[in-house]
Amino acid sequence: MMKTYGYIRVSATDQNEDRQIMAMENAQVPRRNVYMDKISGKDFDRPMYKKMVRKLQRNDLVYIKSIDRLGRNYKDVVEQWQYLTRVKKVDIVVLEMPLLDTRRGKDLMGTFLSDIVLQVLSFVAENERIPIRLCRSRYISRKPPRIRKHH
Repeated sequence: MMKTYGYIRVSATDQNEDRQIMAMENAQVPRRNVYMDKISGKDFDRPMYKKMVRKLQRNDLVYIKSIDRLGRNYKDVVEQWQYLTRVKKVDIVVLEMPLLDTRRGKDLMGTFLSDIVLQVLSFVAENERIPIRLCRSRYISRKPPRIRKHH
């Protein structure tokens, strides 16, 4: 029997995951099947993601709100997508991008179009990560302002 899962990721513990949770509720994903990590998307070394992947069976369905919630590393996102869809044989639905719904177009043309959209969006997700990294490194490397004491 097919099961439905949802994956949520936010980059930091202080980020709000409410919109992603609401998207999973709207997609009618059972709360017990929603997995959430509060960790960077730079790689797939994420405990709840790994736990979800271990549970996935052939013909299960995974919802994610947007491709950058899956990850921010172009190569890794493409590899994970292919692993999930071709090895685990599960379907993936990216809620904010209807073209990325592997339930549709199981023929060669549908797979081809899905692969192209995935490649483009994964590339964009990784390139969004570069300015984020630069801003953080600038912020972290800045010296605190000197405070003058008045006598």
